[in-house]
Amino acid sequence: MTHAPAFADRAALFCLKLLAGLNLLFFLSFLIVLAMAMAMATGKAQAEPGACAGIDLMEKLERDDPAAYAQARQEADATLNGKGVLWKLEKEGVAPSYLFGTFHLSDPRVTQLPPSAQAAYDGADTVVIETTDVLDPSRMMAAMAQDPELMMFTGTETLASQLSAEDAEVLRQGLRARGVPPGSVARMKPWMLLSMVAVPQCEIDRRTAGEAILDVKLAQDAERAGKKLGGLETAADQLRAMASLPMEFHMQGLLDTIRLGDGIDDMTETMIRLYRKGDVGMIMPMFSVVMPQQAQDAAGYAAFEEALINRRNKGMIESAGHYLDGGKAFLAVGALHLPGPEGLVEGFRRAGYTVTMVP
Repeated sequence: MTHAPAFADRAALFCLKLLAGLNLLFFLSFLIVLAMAMAMATGKAQAEPGACAGIDLMEKLERDDPAAYAQARQEADATLNGKGVLWKLEKEGVAPSYLFGTFHLSDPRVTQLPPSAQAAYDGADTVVIETTDVLDPSRMMAAMAQDPELMMFTGTETLASQLSAEDAEVLRQGLRARGVPPGSVARMKPWMLLSMVAVPQCEIDRRTAGEAILDVKLAQDAERAGKKLGGLETAADQLRAMASLPMEFHMQGLLDTIRLGDGIDDMTETMIRLYRKGDVGMIMPMFSVVMPQQAQDAAGYAAFEEALINRRNKGMIESAGHYLDGGKAFLAVGALHLPGPEGLVEGFRRAGYTVTMVP
């Protein structure tokens, strides 16, 4: 028996899993700014944040297909370190530090820290986010200008040249429906455009109104409070990780996202609710159960997970060392980096830290 929600067909599993990661990539903040600029250019930007749509797919799944829900729950419960977004890091001789999983959105349900996380943040001397590049648009642009091929096709290639005539028309129509002139993004690499079209309209509206995503808010508040601020990687590092995956993978993800349409709102709403419950380990199993699995999706997602999560986790642990050596650090990274045998929680344990989940 297959389990498929009404908003998408079977091919969207590839897209859903990719989007689950993309919505937690830190450079999404910068890409939303680009989307805002295009929206304002076409007269579609709103002065005030719009209402968010979307339903909780887990509630729908539990009601409509209890067996599928039980399958997802069982897989999530088996995920190593899949519960909790705040972890205490301890090592003999230094004051404790904390690892906090973020969700890179400006939704007020996300930007309001849980009491335990707020206490850990308030007591920290140093706040560390994935990359501080995103705090300074000019620095972000300068870094990307050093390697423009991370963002744009620089030769004769375009987005449309990577597609069949039929798929190119799907892309054009989908962009127009989102208020994005196809010509304005014709040379943009698919992973850049994907991160933009994967953002719900209400998120773009909030950013247009000046609201910051959680990670940026944590960094800005730290600077105002006189705390030290650090980063674990650069925006270029993140884009290189994206660029390391096959072009076909990105193009298919972009097309599936376009076809998904308003289903993005449901996906985002579901992830927000799971995140607020600290049920990070349920995010990937949920998508595996609500959409029927396909072999090519499993292979593509495995490559995505290795390049965008596992490999970056190793680099983050290495970069975090000198911040943790001083104690009283608050590390804030995307929540999907925390669970699993290759996640940050286990990685810090292997690095010699005692790591304990904080309710």
